[in-house]
Amino acid sequence: MFGPYVHHIDPIIGTVGSVHLWWYGLSYSLGFLNAYLAIRRRSDLGLTRTQVLDLAILLSVGVLVGGRLVMVFHSRAFFAEHPGLIPAIWLGGMATHGLLLGGFAGVLVFCLVYRQPYRVIFDALAIPTAVILACGRLGNFIDGEIVGFITTVPWAVQFPDTQGFRHPVVLYDGLKNLLIIPVLLMVRRRGVPAGREAALFLFLYAFLRLFIDLYREYPQTLIGLPAGQAFNLFFTVIGAALLVRSYLRKGDRTSAAGKRPPHADGARALVWRALVFAAVVLFALIIPSDGLRDVPKVYGDRHPGLTYTSIYIQIPR
Repeated sequence: MFGPYVHHIDPIIGTVGSVHLWWYGLSYSLGFLNAYLAIRRRSDLGLTRTQVLDLAILLSVGVLVGGRLVMVFHSRAFFAEHPGLIPAIWLGGMATHGLLLGGFAGVLVFCLVYRQPYRVIFDALAIPTAVILACGRLGNFIDGEIVGFITTVPWAVQFPDTQGFRHPVVLYDGLKNLLIIPVLLMVRRRGVPAGREAALFLFLYAFLRLFIDLYREYPQTLIGLPAGQAFNLFFTVIGAALLVRSYLRKGDRTSAAGKRPPHADGARALVWRALVFAAVVLFALIIPSDGLRDVPKVYGDRHPGLTYTSIYIQIPR
């Protein structure tokens, strides 16, 4: 019989030496690979293999750096006392809105360096971004974090280290991200002006999340609102403004500029870029979703070796 679920999923895939591999980190790795393959299949963009790898690297690094920096911003008082933990991404702590900001910055850098039309590139990455975010939410759920308010709905979940059965808001958000994809596919088939697909994604992602996050417990606030809701409002306004601008701006979808023949890529350039991208994909596997000091506290009983190493500050309990 369908009823409330007690969460007891082990968030660790396995251990290599003393390094733990996390399901949450795997969601990033799969998302990055999906983005790379999606761009590589888009021959209409006119990107060489080297450019595709550069775009994948800049997107992936931007996502990781942006996600971490926004988490640091949310918990700035803590990190002001422990600045040595700011780069310790392998101890957990990523913010979804930061993933968007960082990914945007990485793609923008690519467009500026290669003089590519940014609207076209952002459109091409709208669906892969929705996939990355959906995978990330599944990873959040497996790691047993991001809980909603206590509820009696039949699909309620009792998460680790929390009291009572709660709304699985993280699954609500993941499903929302997946449902955005068919909408974007319909828009793409209509041949709308460049930039509208990306603007629609940003608006739908943030606007729909405003309602989902009403069921979520937020530990931090920003401008008098739950921190995530403040960012949701910001992105909703930006997405709506970009949509309005797209409808007011006349013109058809543009094509990518600066096309070069495939043989313009050098073998050495391809090899070292492929190695860098592979390193980023593999590095993501060691990222847990829980923030700050909570990873050893929550999962140390399952994995006794899951503790802070001596090179890090011992945080008071």
